[in-house]
Amino acid sequence: MKRSRKPAPATQPLSRARSSTNDQSSASDGNVTIVDVARRAGVSYATVSRVINNEAYVKDETRQRVQQALADLEYVANRQARSLRGGRTQMIGLLVRDFDSGYIGEIIRGIDRELHEHHYDLVLYTTHGRSQQESNYVATLMRGMVDGLLLVLPRTPEAYLAKLRQAHFPHVLIDHQGIDLAGPAVGATNWHGGYDATTYLIGLGHRRIGLITGDLGLGCAVDRRAGYCDALRAHGLALDSALIAIGDFNQSAGYKGAKELLTLAHPPTAIFASNDMMAFGAMEAVREQGLRIPEDLSILGFDDIPQTAGVHPPLTTVRQPLEEMGRVATQMLFTYLEDPHHIEERRALSTQLIIRQSCQAPPPCQTHRIDGLNK
Repeated sequence: MKRSRKPAPATQPLSRARSSTNDQSSASDGNVTIVDVARRAGVSYATVSRVINNEAYVKDETRQRVQQALADLEYVANRQARSLRGGRTQMIGLLVRDFDSGYIGEIIRGIDRELHEHHYDLVLYTTHGRSQQESNYVATLMRGMVDGLLLVLPRTPEAYLAKLRQAHFPHVLIDHQGIDLAGPAVGATNWHGGYDATTYLIGLGHRRIGLITGDLGLGCAVDRRAGYCDALRAHGLALDSALIAIGDFNQSAGYKGAKELLTLAHPPTAIFASNDMMAFGAMEAVREQGLRIPEDLSILGFDDIPQTAGVHPPLTTVRQPLEEMGRVATQMLFTYLEDPHHIEERRALSTQLIIRQSCQAPPPCQTHRIDGLNK
């Protein structure tokens, strides 16, 4: 079915061939109405409306005839007019920071597959980390543009969560900050992921383990750092603040953080980066120093984005189920759509350590030197 849509300013719509309306006079660019479709298919306009909205009680043969007429006439529904009359737009809004990594892409993959099953489309806004822009976009989307809202790594949800709740506007946070404990949200077991990653490196024999944190304004970064610290304590290792470099989840921060750690008088033998993109930056910095991975220094990431298996050496990382997070959040949103007064509890999906070739035991000479320092 051919369709057209003019995206709202500053948006990047991700659309699928799908139209939906209850409007008897909605028109496409060619002024084709639901009545025209009904006449071509030889059915009532009520039947056309039921087919467009994927409702039951329509025979398969009739449904196919209507769908063919919709395609032949290139009918496109006027969803905004429909929403103003209290109907549904059959669209979901999504706010993301940017597309700088496979992290967002994997989450969107899960969202899109779930929307496809419900015959919904996606309207996508990128905030580029600007909190005021995030609030403005939420306000815009609430004005009848979409039926519900998904927010990935929201920066300042406290600025608009109260309005969303008061309006009973369906919404779900993805990879939340740990705030608004009563609200619908999907995340991962970030503390466990950080703990498992650090414990694995300790098990290989590493005693000086560097950490490059994510953006500490986000709960996931704070939890991963806490897991790292708790793992060191659990294994009797002192927490050295010099081994913690502050990052922001961008590749450049991983590069900068690794450079800082490698200039220490007693540099780490392993680096745990709080996401894969920073791990890639750290790998670049390590190679610039003439060091080999993992022979001279081990690198471990977090997320398990698709690129991790393709770098050299393949990156050991903590997998968080990004695609599943997208699907689960969308499922929760549809539950919310059916009953705006019912708010499902937040969910944390399990992380998993994925062992590849970027980590190994530290060189014997470094192990002896570091064991001496710890005595």
